[in-house]
Amino acid sequence: DLSPSQEKSLAQFRENIQDVLSALPNPDDYFLLRWLRAWSFDLQKSEDMLRKHMEFQKQQDLASILAWQPPEVVRLYNANSIGGHDGEGSPVWYHIMGSLDPKGLLLSASKQELLRDSFRSCELLLRECKLQSQKLGKKVEKIIAVFDLEGLGLRHLWKPGIEVLQEFSSALEANYPEILKNLIVVRAPKLFAVTFNLVNSYMSEETRRKVVILGDNWKQELTKFVSPDQLPMEFGRTMTEPDGNPKCLTKINYGGEVPKSYYLCNQVRLQYEHTVSVGRGSSLQVENEILFPGCVLRWQFASDGGDIGFGVFLKTKMGEWQKAREMTEVLPSQRYNAHLVPEDGSITCLKASSYVLRFDNTYSLVHCKRISYTVEVLLPDQTFMEKMEKF
Repeated sequence: DLSPSQEKSLAQFRENIQDVLSALPNPDDYFLLRWLRAWSFDLQKSEDMLRKHMEFQKQQDLASILAWQPPEVVRLYNANSIGGHDGEGSPVWYHIMGSLDPKGLLLSASKQELLRDSFRSCELLLRECKLQSQKLGKKVEKIIAVFDLEGLGLRHLWKPGIEVLQEFSSALEANYPEILKNLIVVRAPKLFAVTFNLVNSYMSEETRRKVVILGDNWKQELTKFVSPDQLPMEFGRTMTEPDGNPKCLTKINYGGEVPKSYYLCNQVRLQYEHTVSVGRGSSLQVENEILFPGCVLRWQFASDGGDIGFGVFLKTKMGEWQKAREMTEVLPSQRYNAHLVPEDGSITCLKASSYVLRFDNTYSLVHCKRISYTVEVLLPDQTFMEKMEKF
């Protein structure tokens, strides 16, 4: 289905990368076209992308990644798995995001191990495409991704966890072009609009166009993308385990809270944007202007010199400083042992107003506290917010 000019570009592309062809796992025309299509047949950009992928291939040792076994905690609790096929034979990649425990995983395994597990899944998907091609007698080169977001909450916006997701999304775009047929989202809460906005800048415009959000009738709508006999009963269709289990636990990993027995450390090393001193008997107010409802206010902080009080308040008078008792309490102020374990948290802002994060050292008449903190306002993606409001 290539035009004459595209045929010519394909031949020229193959000629331009002759020096690396032998190092590629399967350098047929279908493989090369993935890189060309990613850049609309721009030869130089396609070549640059493929050569960078060759470096990535060496760094991640993709040639032997299928033989690598992730740590037990990652195998059991990193909630992604390959199960079933769509009507055209493409493999289906499930992500059960709501039950994922990002903090537990990052306290039990390294970021590199979590990323490597995801890259291993990508290679497994490519291998499954190859097997399906042989089985069906036609080329299968794309996959379906299903994201179940039931239970998605503020804990999933934990910054180190989001940063891993951003890094993987960027690597996926750079090293696995044109393998995604659709990314289907089911049971998405309103918070998804914020979560998506944190990663959409790491996606290409073409990938963003492939995101499909299904509404209340998602079980029926999902059968337009995945054959009913390939969908677990949990997803409203017919596939079960031999023992009748509707969740198909041998095919789909549902993750869950990571037991503390797997923890390798008590905290993840963080970097903070601000460091200030809060004098004895005083407090510090950090004000954030929220322009519209649905934004998420996210923070993380650590103290030096002892514990520190912390609470979140809503101003009742704009444009002037207020004492804590004059504001509306959103998150009750309490003392945190942030000198021992860094604290983090977030809230969904239900109204447009000024929210104040207050660090309280008024109870200490002797010790000054040094506070390191980062505060961010996370905006929802307006396009997806509008789509979800229709449901």
